[in-house]
Amino acid sequence: MLDIGPIHRKEYELDADRSEPVVIAEAPGRIHYLGEHGEPKAGLFLSSAIDRYIRVAVSPRKDNSLRFFAADLGERKRTTLVNLKYKREDRWANHIKVAIHVFAELGYPAKGLNFTLVGNIPQQVGLASSTAIEVAAAIALKGFFQVSMGEKELLNRLTASQTVFFGKKTTPIDYIIALHAKKDQFLIIDEVTQEVRRVKSPLSKYKILIMDSRVPRLGVEDELKQRRQDIRKGLELLSYKRQGVSFRDFAAADLVESMGNLPEEIRRRSMHIVQELRRVNEAEESLHKADFGSLSKIITHSHESLRDLYEVSCPEVDWLVKRAQEIDGVLGSRMTGRGFGGCTYTIIREDAIPEYRKRLEDYERIFGFHPIIYEVKLSTGSRITPTGQPQKAEAEIRTENENSFDDEKDTVLPDAGEPEETYPLPNTENF
Repeated sequence: MLDIGPIHRKEYELDADRSEPVVIAEAPGRIHYLGEHGEPKAGLFLSSAIDRYIRVAVSPRKDNSLRFFAADLGERKRTTLVNLKYKREDRWANHIKVAIHVFAELGYPAKGLNFTLVGNIPQQVGLASSTAIEVAAAIALKGFFQVSMGEKELLNRLTASQTVFFGKKTTPIDYIIALHAKKDQFLIIDEVTQEVRRVKSPLSKYKILIMDSRVPRLGVEDELKQRRQDIRKGLELLSYKRQGVSFRDFAAADLVESMGNLPEEIRRRSMHIVQELRRVNEAEESLHKADFGSLSKIITHSHESLRDLYEVSCPEVDWLVKRAQEIDGVLGSRMTGRGFGGCTYTIIREDAIPEYRKRLEDYERIFGFHPIIYEVKLSTGSRITPTGQPQKAEAEIRTENENSFDDEKDTVLPDAGEPEETYPLPNTENF
């Protein structure tokens, strides 16, 4: 990743020996291993942050202008506090504006600000790069203004600000991951209670590979909207329209018994939701016990369910998953992200990686897409980076303890909106 400090100072002509403070923060991307396609507002996720980041630098201006520079893209945007609103042509800069809006509501800033953005999270493949921009910018501004604000309040304010800017309610799940993740830990996140449980990874002998299938995703939002309508209808029929009921109140046997009352397509969608909730809980137990055989079956069954019941996979992704599962040394492989293309993740022993790469040679020949592989690790959450960190702000601003690996749980934000499409940056491998 580019060294953001010198780039920021050069872009805005800041001398190293001058007094203008520059605060730099970073936020990670993430993977959802299980649970991503769940019941809106009642999902259960198995996730982690990954060691791919967005970094944001901020410094003051003497005028009232807000300047934005995406160093990897060589693009510049500008606005003012008076005109702080979503503009389609501002693309990536809109996500920095979300963070600015959080602090503008609190009376900051009084004058203009300079921002620089760099990153290495793969784009438009479902790894939460847009959320990382918002969180990195918010953490940088929190440090810059020396604002005393807990994670719960920051989550609430970011979620509200995102809704204001993009006109869509969004789940805070990705914000929670970006702020709560710890090194070498999986997170189990309950969207109902906002409880976060952590499990130390037992996968020290395995690598995690993300495979970008490079399949173009067209009409995804309409398809996903239809899926959400199907599961709402399924819950309505199962619960006889009772208020406060969720799929957590039903077992797979209930769906079998109600088969005659549910249209087949709605029954399949509903079955996926119920079974995926169970799989997340079972995976948590398997991770605690380091039961790799059980975890492997859970991951396999989850992909089969996404393929056959929820129907958000595609032939290319199914091919990648199947080829990976055939290799000795692969613990599990599954699609991740919104589906209809995008990425798979594969948990694999290092000695099996050459065979994995060899199998992929046929993929391009058969489907015509050149896949891209990213090796990632379970990583920490957002933080002020040492090169841009105000000395007195360190204890207040850090959002994680990198040396703490004990299993634990936190209760965080109340209320969560429905997952919606993000607004990604251009599809650039280096950004």
